[in-house]
Amino acid sequence: MKCFRYIYVNLTTIVMKKFIIFIFLLFSYQQSRSQELETIILAADDASLLAENYLNPAMLGLMYSMNGGWFTTAKTHKKFGFDITINANASFVPEKDQMFAFIPSDYAFLALPNGENSLPTVMSEDDTETTVDIRIPIPNSNGSFKVASFDMPGGITDDLPINAVPTPMVQAGLGLPFNTDIKLRFVPTLSFDDDVKANLIGFGLQHDVMQYFGPLDKLPLNVSVLAAFTNMKVTYDIDGENVDEVTVNNGEAEFKMNTWTLQAIASLDFKIVTFYGSLGYNRGKTTAKMKGDYILTYDVENSNGDVVGSVSETVSDPINLDFEADGMRATIGSRLNIGFFKIFADYTFQEYNTASAGIAFSFR
Repeated sequence: MKCFRYIYVNLTTIVMKKFIIFIFLLFSYQQSRSQELETIILAADDASLLAENYLNPAMLGLMYSMNGGWFTTAKTHKKFGFDITINANASFVPEKDQMFAFIPSDYAFLALPNGENSLPTVMSEDDTETTVDIRIPIPNSNGSFKVASFDMPGGITDDLPINAVPTPMVQAGLGLPFNTDIKLRFVPTLSFDDDVKANLIGFGLQHDVMQYFGPLDKLPLNVSVLAAFTNMKVTYDIDGENVDEVTVNNGEAEFKMNTWTLQAIASLDFKIVTFYGSLGYNRGKTTAKMKGDYILTYDVENSNGDVVGSVSETVSDPINLDFEADGMRATIGSRLNIGFFKIFADYTFQEYNTASAGIAFSFR
């Protein structure tokens, strides 16, 4: 068991580091970008809607993807049998969600100077930055405005292995009494580059129902039910990421995700190959926040359009976004069995279709 624990902990650390690279990109820490996403806070009351539209497909893709890879067969382990599974899920963002419409009437203070009517989301192939102009009336100032502009980042899919939302994962499964498996996804709090911290925990229960059908349990057909839950939290320290218009104090980006899935699984288990499929339901909720104090600097423009000075103001905890996903799912897949070594791949049909593939070491 010590060897099992050592292998599992080391694999999860390696895989989680790869996953955090993607989360890191979601908050637009891209060295190739001239400005950081923190400048979106200059948009005042419009900042949340703009950030939500930009991040939405990545958040949905993560939730759909994180509910994948929980099983490669409906057959449960014998008592104290176990497995270690390494898989990669990739949720494909529909083309319609790679861009979002910029509707001027939805925003109180924003305009696109070049007449664009759509912008790339974070999951777009278009990595073009777009200048956004901000013009906020100053009360009781005879027509003066606070003005600024920032570059809205483009998509990040060129930085990813494929044009999809990836979620690599390592999990362990253990056979319990009553033909039930408990499954665990666990990563203790890890720190990366002193700026990023992440932890993850997920657990599932898979229960064999063929045992209740007498002689039918001798067939290669297996049927089971699965319930699973995953929680992940990532924080990124954004202190020191100051640009000319935004000074950050105690800044932190925080990402929290909870996902649930319920599935009915069936498989045909032969010695060399397994065919499996499922029908089920997904649900997920994610929050994305920018915490801390942010000093924003604007130029002041008079009623004639002349810049006559500047003004600074401080805002605290400016971004608090909620994302939700839910819907039915259907999975088909197959697994090659080479003794205790397994190779598998499957495809899930859902709002964001998801491909999964990986290897497992299973000891029944």
